[in-house]
Amino acid sequence: MKDRLIKLFMSINAFFLRLSRGRIGSKLGTQTVLILHTTGRKSGQERVIPIAYFDYEGKYLIVASNWGKDKNAEWYLNLKRQPRAALDVKGKRIEVQSREATGEEYDRLWKFATEKHPPYLNYQKMTTRHIPIMVFEPIVIASGAKGATRNDKQWFDSSSSKG
Repeated sequence: MKDRLIKLFMSINAFFLRLSRGRIGSKLGTQTVLILHTTGRKSGQERVIPIAYFDYEGKYLIVASNWGKDKNAEWYLNLKRQPRAALDVKGKRIEVQSREATGEEYDRLWKFATEKHPPYLNYQKMTTRHIPIMVFEPIVIASGAKGATRNDKQWFDSSSSKG
């Protein structure tokens, strides 16, 4: 039942994020939310999910806590298979390359994330798995501008979140 409520909430939140181009639904308590576009590792189809993120030194961070469950989230598994993705942030689409933080970088980012959002510490206690942090860097396009952005109808496309 809890999983169904989470999925329902996420679908409603994604609807309002897309409809308002990020003006409604992008702040939930202490967290800021974006729309993550990945490629399904099994289907090859675009998968879309609203998810909390942090802006950190010109990069975007997403903690793959999956609410403290013992399984990694589908979006994380999709990114491990295909690290190129897109983020809808404040009404703009940004093409990004993702990677998982490791070592000292992970330690620094975990400290940053848990200071900004302490519930991640509880999620870690709920599971024996390592909670990954994904780092998203805007793709530099030929003109030298950072991150290809699109503001048009693509903001309103697809809202499925399965792998």
